[in-house]
Amino acid sequence: MNLIQFMGAVEIGLLYGLVAMGVLLSFRILDFPDLTVDGSFPLGSAVCAILIVSGANPWIATFAAILAGMVAGFITAWISVRWNILHLLASMLTMFALYSINLRVMGRPNIALLGENTIFTPIENLPYPHLYTMSLAMLGVTSIVLVLLYWFLSSEKGLAMRATGANMRMAKAQGVSVNKQILFGLALSNGLVALAGALFAQSQGFADISMGVGTIIMGLAAVIVGEAFFNPKVILTALIACVMGSIFYYLVRAMALNASFLGFQASDLNLVTAILVGIAMITPRLRAKILDFKSSWGNS
Repeated sequence: MNLIQFMGAVEIGLLYGLVAMGVLLSFRILDFPDLTVDGSFPLGSAVCAILIVSGANPWIATFAAILAGMVAGFITAWISVRWNILHLLASMLTMFALYSINLRVMGRPNIALLGENTIFTPIENLPYPHLYTMSLAMLGVTSIVLVLLYWFLSSEKGLAMRATGANMRMAKAQGVSVNKQILFGLALSNGLVALAGALFAQSQGFADISMGVGTIIMGLAAVIVGEAFFNPKVILTALIACVMGSIFYYLVRAMALNASFLGFQASDLNLVTAILVGIAMITPRLRAKILDFKSSWGNS
């Protein structure tokens, strides 16, 4: 793996760190299995891209993409809490609907942003290698989002949301409106995913209807890898582990696909992903068994 491939993997890993934080919010904090992200990621790309090519300010287009993603997440949560529909089924309904909505928004399967002004245009015009400036820009955006999300989750409202996911009955007994927490939490989660989609479209120069396929797997992979190798105990460490897990995942995937002795090809991407996620899921159990063995050996 050369320097270009390495920095490219770091850049994409930082971007998908936003997706991982959104998945952490729904899967881990709210305990709400949400598949909407496969639709909200391309939704963010579609809304941002169509507004930019229509002449809108790229910052306004990015903000509109976040709002669109939040609406998608809110609809999933509303279907679930208002009509008592199973989490997975509610999110699948929204995800399938978003495919058609994304096509409606773009008007065609893909939109090219080459030559258009984006939020990265000032960075691209700097007299420094694009290879490093884009990675630093992604690092800045991801760091800001991480700090803001940590601040929110440490606030009273954030603690109420965490209590909802940890023990819904206890949260209700403490006067927490659990339905409102789920509605806002899913909206925030998909808003983060849509932001990642908007940034992806602007950094890569296109938006495509199929770009959301497998987003939930990538987000889960980043969360699981982060938890497996960094073993977070507090919320700040968990958020950092998501981003680090995303970077680690994309670096390992790039190395696997570029290692000729392994024999992997570009068509084996899903296989490599499945292997990485499987290893990450097994690692905590192996660690626990090793610790139990050491403990029993020491007692004997």
